[in-house]
Amino acid sequence: MKTSTFPSLRVEAELRLAAESVLREGETLSALIETAVREAIQRRQVQADFLARGLRASQEARRTGVYHSAAAVHGELQARLDARRKQVLG
Repeated sequence: MKTSTFPSLRVEAELRLAAESVLREGETLSALIETAVREAIQRRQVQADFLARGLRASQEARRTGVYHSAAAVHGELQARLDARRKQVLG
């Protein structure tokens, strides 16, 4: 696969120094920037998927007339979390 480049990015000197100050051993500034871009893309995809699921759920609730209270949802999530903690921590 052929590689491509991002456009060059002009930043304030303070931002570049801050970025360089957190580089791990052997890590380049380019690698840090690539990681940051990949993570931002993934985060935005997760957010878009979350919103799409929420909109579908909202449409389904309107269609069926079946709604769930926040307290019921929180209770279900807490029960799942408690069960998982018990499974993992014993």
